[in-house]
Amino acid sequence: MERTAMSTSDATRPKPAPTGTVAPDRPGWPEIVVGSLAALVAMLAIRLFGVIGLDEDPVVYGLILTAWSGVIGLIAFAVAALIRIRSWGAFSVRRTSWRWVLVGVAAGVVALLLKGLVNLGVITVTGFDADPQGDYYDAAGGGVLPLILTFLFLSILTPIGEEFFFRGVVTNALLRYGPVIGVVSSSVFFALVHGINMALPSALVVGIIAAEVMRRSGSIWPAVIVHAVNNVGLPLLVLVTGTTGPAA
Repeated sequence: MERTAMSTSDATRPKPAPTGTVAPDRPGWPEIVVGSLAALVAMLAIRLFGVIGLDEDPVVYGLILTAWSGVIGLIAFAVAALIRIRSWGAFSVRRTSWRWVLVGVAAGVVALLLKGLVNLGVITVTGFDADPQGDYYDAAGGGVLPLILTFLFLSILTPIGEEFFFRGVVTNALLRYGPVIGVVSSSVFFALVHGINMALPSALVVGIIAAEVMRRSGSIWPAVIVHAVNNVGLPLLVLVTGTTGPAA
């Protein structure tokens, strides 16, 4: 009887999957490298917009660039997600609670205020205040429809695209080295991608807060909300003040 029981137990016990067939439970360096290369190719495609004459109308060109920032992130995420991982949860793309939605909004407001203080400090110390988002102002200042599209692109498309790749892929991959390295290093990478300009300190602040919110909540959506709250500031500035450019 004992031998029979042991045999039955052995037969019903789940067998380990063959080596190499189990998908990793989180993204890693392959996803970071492949996704980054895809993003680089998508960024280089911006040059083609000028070649075919799309830069002749500042409003149209501004709208294209505003939308393309989100498209780049989605392309990078899609390529990274398709190479070996089939679980959305591995990229923290999972449902969240209303509590974390509210935390995301509050954290977004904190990030918005904090990045303003950081930018003020950088300008005061260095005197460098060139705004790299002039094309976005052109788009938002082009009339009612361009303003609405700018709102949609900056508050929905760009936050989803960039958060899915930079937090869903890069932060999750680097969190294997610990929360500090995962959050800070992925945020530095996110900031550097924005270029050496006044967007860098803003991206660093938003990146750190968004990454930490994602890490604690376990979901990408509170991070998307942090990003959206910050991005909606530009079209709101145009709507409220009538500003049509960074120098105005």
